[in-house]
Amino acid sequence: MSQTFQLPQVSIKQFQLQNGLRVVMSEDHSVPVVSVAVYYNTGSRNERPGRTGFAHLFEHMMFQGSENVPKAGHFQFISNAGGTMNGTTSSERTNYFQTLPANQLPLALWLESDRMRSLKVTQENLDNQREAVKEEKRLRIDNQPYVPAFLRIDELIFKNPANAHSTIGSMEDLDEATVTDVQEFFRIYYAPNNAVLTIVGDFDPVDARALVERYFATIPRQQDPPGVDVSEPTEVAQREDTYNDPHAPAPAFVIGWKLPPRRTQDFYPLSLAFDLLVEGESSRLYQKLVKGEESVVQIQGGIDERRGPSAGFIFALPKPGTDVAQIRQAIMTEIKRLATEGPSAEEMEKLRNNLLNDSVRSRQSSLFRAQQISEYALYDNDPTLFNTELDHYLNAVAPEIRDAAARYLNTDNRVVLDIVPAHAASEGENGEAQPASPPSSTQPAGSNQPGAPPPTVPQRPPAQPQQPTQPPTTPLQPQPPRPEQPQQPADPPSQTQPGTQPSGT
Repeated sequence: MSQTFQLPQVSIKQFQLQNGLRVVMSEDHSVPVVSVAVYYNTGSRNERPGRTGFAHLFEHMMFQGSENVPKAGHFQFISNAGGTMNGTTSSERTNYFQTLPANQLPLALWLESDRMRSLKVTQENLDNQREAVKEEKRLRIDNQPYVPAFLRIDELIFKNPANAHSTIGSMEDLDEATVTDVQEFFRIYYAPNNAVLTIVGDFDPVDARALVERYFATIPRQQDPPGVDVSEPTEVAQREDTYNDPHAPAPAFVIGWKLPPRRTQDFYPLSLAFDLLVEGESSRLYQKLVKGEESVVQIQGGIDERRGPSAGFIFALPKPGTDVAQIRQAIMTEIKRLATEGPSAEEMEKLRNNLLNDSVRSRQSSLFRAQQISEYALYDNDPTLFNTELDHYLNAVAPEIRDAAARYLNTDNRVVLDIVPAHAASEGENGEAQPASPPSSTQPAGSNQPGAPPPTVPQRPPAQPQQPTQPPTTPLQPQPPRPEQPQQPADPPSQTQPGTQPSGT
């Protein structure tokens, strides 16, 4: 099956506005929905020492209102229209996306263009979202078992600060940020020439292009952002470390490796090597340690895929009373076996079948297609890679997987991070637990916005907009404070007056 089955090609068309905004459209009328994704070329890799956390902060700031949308209004408009939405930040980009009924495409484009043009970067919004980020860090990182160790592992793998620091950033850096700093970050990185807009689903391409021109074409271009140096030496920054975790119920460990960038010759077989080792219950390490020896409660791993040097990791949570060093040695022995013998014919067939199955299932989602196409456009300047990238994985052969595992995984150039429950680490000679130390972690231009889309804009929101049940997260989007009188979204102008300025209130 894997040698004869061919995935259908996805229709992909692209154009660019004069202000630099790249637009990609993929028309598909199988389901009456449309997904809209906006990817900004800014992530933690773009931050400099002393100014970390800005990319993630802006994921929060982008929901704090713009010229015609009140605080949290974006949530309510999408929810009232029957849609879903989210936003995320990574080392590589910050993205915003929504899926709606097909007739609500004008609403999605209007909302995204309004905040690209006129986000309210005010002292009030900065202060409340700065505190929201701190609360998120406490809730999702500091007070979760094992999670802070994953911030530490990047610091041990990478030497370049652009690669090593966490996406959530330094709270001290955010405390020192001024509203002028944040306004300048918005001007540089949230410009149309630093973004990709992707539309996937049930729409007419002529109408969609006209809408894009109407809402985005007059947003001013800005100077291109400064380049990013993500170069790395071959060696990991530090090979061993111990993390005292106050919330960990039992010891665990992480093994980490520095790997090649995405879409390089060695990346594809390495990705498949990780699939063989830790992907699913049929993987080698799950079968050996969880099902066979029953020495491990949980084992997982994967690759943090980046445009620069990437990272691979394996996390293991041993059963209480087992020998952690022996489990670690068992993992490395299995890696050595893969690096020496390579995968079997049966494993290669399983890999190919899983790749095809995952591709077929994921492509059924217009949102998945919008996100993947956006990444290829943003990272590689070629959204049509969506139709060809799978071939690189399917064409990988067993000797390539064996050799890649030998070069990058079966080596001493790796990180071992032991995670020790803090209460165990701080016990005195008399057996009494000592207090544990807390974990450490490291303008809008003018008001030239076209009128709102005709009948798809919802009615006036209440003074306190209601959050949807699932607000955009990853990272967490907190409940906003009670706003001052929110500005009324513009009344829809006549379609014969596309340049009409919204009246507001």
